This record gives sequence, structure tokens and C-alpha cells, in this order.
Amino acid sequence: MVTTRTPVYRRILLKMSGEMLGGDDKAGIELETLDRFAAEIKSVIQMGVQVAVIIGGGNIFRGISGAAAGMDRAGADSMGMLATIINAIALQDALERSGINTRVMSALQMPQVCEPYIRRRALRHMEKGRAVILAGGTGNPYFSTDTAAALRGAEIHADVILKATKVDGVYDKDPKKHDDAVRFDRISHMEALGRGLKVMDATAISLCMETGLPIIVFSFHESGNLARVVTGERLGTLVTVEGPVA
Repeated sequence: MVTTRTPVYRRILLKMSGEMLGGDDKAGIELETLDRFAAEIKSVIQMGVQVAVIIGGGNIFRGISGAAAGMDRAGADSMGMLATIINAIALQDALERSGINTRVMSALQMPQVCEPYIRRRALRHMEKGRAVILAGGTGNPYFSTDTAAALRGAEIHADVILKATKVDGVYDKDPKKHDDAVRFDRISHMEALGRGLKVMDATAISLCMETGLPIIVFSFHESGNLARVVTGERLGTLVTVEGPVA
């Protein structure tokens, strides 16, 4: 059913961690979780919102963890980028089973399974109502999928990056370890950097700050939250150039 709610964003970039696809185990791909996320994305596409998605690969392999264990960082990051392509193809399957036309576009050349990332082609796909899943990170080692999200978000002129997480926003400290942790409703990119808050990595936040691209960090574990954010409901934490409003 097509919702009658009116979106406040015309084009979004949704950033998801790979671990989210693994459900409680944070590993592999849990089909029930995958289908639920596809339904959430479908709900906003049906509103007329143009959607690009970037998924990490941590449920399969994390390059930085491999490097920490002694692997060459460039090779480990290449493995991580390949893991994002596996996740992207899985999400494409879930979306297309739900009736949403989808394109996977990769920064790594893999023409047998996905299109190469070409900015203008990605824009055209979104204009036609297709979900675009951007895989392969930036195509370069030493850059996270957070940085890929900031880069692609700027390139496609997204109105906002929506970072889907397991927590309901950005806190001044880990809410799982500290009962007195305070959640921010709104914070500036600069303050997030200065405080070392785990919004996105520093390179990604700096790029968002330079391009004026806002970030909303919200929980993706409650059904309907993506649609709520897209229609302007105050959920999670808004990270923006201006910071808190007096």
C-alpha cells in the first residue's frame, strides 16, 4: 500500500552496516532481517523518494580487523570491498522480490554481476524510481564505507545521509556501558569530531561538514522508522553544520 505521508527529503543515501544483515549473530545474512529492511526501503520509494543505499561488509569480512590480525591492509580492505558486493546483491534480491526495481553499482569492476559506478547513470536510475545500491566502497583501500557514503552522498546531491544503526541516536558515551549516557537531539559536525563521537569515521564527518551534508543517525530496528525519518519526524540525532538550536 502506498503511504499518503509527505516526505521532506527528495533524495536520500541510506548507510547500513553489514553486521545488521546478520541479525543478532552479526554474521552472515539472515533472510528475515534482509526482507524487513527491504520492506522499509520499499515504503519510502513508494512515497516518491529517490534512494541510494550503501552497506558495509562486516558481517562477512572487515578489512581493518584483518589488518589488525597481521594481513596486508590493502589486501584486507579489498576483501572487505568484495564483501559489500555480496551484501548488495543479497539486498537487491530482497528488494526485487518485493517489487522494487534495483541496480547494484560497484566501484570495483565486476560486470558479470553488477554495473560499474557512474554518477550520472546512478542519478538516472534513481530518477526512474529504482533503488540504487552502491557497493565496493570507494574502490580504494584505507577508506571505510562511511567515507564511501559521504563521498557518494555528495556526488549524487543527496539531501541527507541516513545512518541506520542498532541504537536510537548519538550519545556522549556508550549507552550500553553507562546508564547516565546522554543522547544528542542535534549536534554539529565539528562538535562530533571534537568529542570523538562515533557518528561516522573522521574522514566521513569532515567531508560531510565540507559539503554541508547533514547526517541523521537513527535506529533501524523499529518497523517504520525509515519512513518516519523521511517524513520529518524527529528521531535519532541530526548532525549538521549549524549544530544545536537555541
